[in-house]
Amino acid sequence: MFKELFKAFFFIFMAEMGDKTQILAMTFATRYRVSEVLIGVLIGSALNHGLAIALGVYLSNIIPVNTIQLIAAVSFILFGLWTLKSDEEEEEESKKNLGPILTVATSFFIGELGDKTQLTAITLSTDAAYPLFILMGTVSGMLATSEIGIFLGSKLGERIPEYAIKFLSAAVFMFFGILKLFENLPSSYLTPLNIAIFFIILAITSYLFAKPIVQSIKERKTTPLKQVASSLYINTHRLKACINDVCPGKEVCGDCDRNKCLIGYTKDLLENAEKTGDYRVPQDKLLLPEHRIKNFNRDKIRAAIIAAVEGCLNCGEKHNKSCIINKSREALERIYFGETLTFNGDIDDYIEEVRKRERRLAERLEKIRGAKQKE
Repeated sequence: MFKELFKAFFFIFMAEMGDKTQILAMTFATRYRVSEVLIGVLIGSALNHGLAIALGVYLSNIIPVNTIQLIAAVSFILFGLWTLKSDEEEEEESKKNLGPILTVATSFFIGELGDKTQLTAITLSTDAAYPLFILMGTVSGMLATSEIGIFLGSKLGERIPEYAIKFLSAAVFMFFGILKLFENLPSSYLTPLNIAIFFIILAITSYLFAKPIVQSIKERKTTPLKQVASSLYINTHRLKACINDVCPGKEVCGDCDRNKCLIGYTKDLLENAEKTGDYRVPQDKLLLPEHRIKNFNRDKIRAAIIAAVEGCLNCGEKHNKSCIINKSREALERIYFGETLTFNGDIDDYIEEVRKRERRLAERLEKIRGAKQKE
C-alpha cells in the first residue's frame, strides 16, 4: 500500500514541478497566508483527484487488465509530451469574495479538471489495490510542489531552472511509459523496424513540443514562473536594502526596540517574509507602532518610499492593504510626512496626494509611472 502511495506521490510531484499550478500557488501566497493557500490546495486537489480515482477504479472493473496497462503506458508517454508544453498561455483567474481557503480550493479544483495530474490519478488508480493510498499520494504530491513553488518564488527568484525541471519531468514520464508499453505489448509487435519507427516518431514529436521552450531559452525570455518569482523576491529584497540603508544602527540608536520604531517594524516585516514566504502582514502586525522622532536621513527615506511604490507598480497583482510592500510604504510615509497617505492601487491618485506635500517626490514617481507605462 505504501508503494502505491509513494508511486502516486512521485508521478504527481514530477508532473507538477514547473507547471502552472506552482505559479498559481505562488501568486496566491502574495495575497493570502501560506497556511491558507496550502489548505486550499489540499481541499481542491482531494476533491479533484478523488473524482479521478473513483473513475479509474470503475474502469478497472470493466476493461481487461492488459488493455488498461497499454492505455496507461500510452498515457504516461502523452503526459511526458504534455509536460513539455509551454504554460505561457495559461493564466489562472482566481474567484473573488469566496474567502482565502475557498478561493484557492475552487481555483485548484477547476484548474486541474482535465489536466495531466487528474488524468495521471485516473491512470494510477486503474490497477490500484489501495485507491485511498493513491489519493493520499496524489494530494501529497500537489502539496509538496505547491510548497516548493512558494519557497522558490520567495527565496531563489530568477535562479529557478524551471526548464530543466520540465525536461526531467517529461523524461521520467516517457521512460516509465515506454517501459510499461514494452512489457505489455505482444512480442510480435516488438520488431526492430517497429521499435525504430516508434522512437523516431517519439523524438520528432518531443522536439515539436519542446521547440517553443528551446526557442525561449535561446531568446532568454522571462517565463511566467520567473516573472512571479522575480516579483516576490526582487521587490521585497530591494525594499529591504533601502530600509537597511535608512537604519542608523546600534551606534546611534542602541539596542533596537522594533515595537517602538517604524524602521525596526518594517525590517521585522521584511525579514519575516523572507523566512516564511508569506507576503501578507499578520493581523497582529497591521497597526503601525507609535513614531518616535529620530534623525533619519530624509533622502534615504525618500528613496525607500520610491522603492516601495515601484514595488507596487511591478507587482501585477490587485492592490492589497495587508501586502507587506503596502504596509512598509505606510510606515515610511509616517516618518517622512508625519502621516500615511491614501493609496487604493491607483498610482495617479497617489501621486496627486504626494504632490500636495512634496513636489520633488511626486515628480520622481511620475517618471517611474511613465517608464512603467512604456513597457
